[in-house]
Amino acid sequence: MRALVKGLLDASWPEADWKHREHCVATLGLILFHPEMDLERELPGIIQRYNLAHGGQNTDSSGYHHTITLLYLSAIRHFVKTLPGSMSPGDAARMLLQSPVGKKDYPLRYYSRDRIMSKEARREWVDPDLDQPAYPISGH
Repeated sequence: MRALVKGLLDASWPEADWKHREHCVATLGLILFHPEMDLERELPGIIQRYNLAHGGQNTDSSGYHHTITLLYLSAIRHFVKTLPGSMSPGDAARMLLQSPVGKKDYPLRYYSRDRIMSKEARREWVDPDLDQPAYPISGH
């Protein structure tokens, strides 16, 4: 997990290995290992820089997605609060990936597909149209 976090921060993590699982585990690692970071403010730039470093773009249809980023960041923060203090980071990551929050379709609990995939949701925070999470969404 530490290697993944470092690879995200310095954009050295292989793009071929940057899938949904890695997004979730890296976010968990940032929360656990870098409590000094203001992730609501810093994570968007971190992701955008990573994308650009690997030849990607951050457009209305690809790359960084603001609403999804803030939703997962808030959901994973909430998840961390439910963990026993003695749990190892590796066990926390496994538990996260097995939880509803770790699933790729998690945003569809709160958003219709059209709303979450809109260019507005990619650019800025868009409120859910189906249901509200049981935790606050910070950073919007």
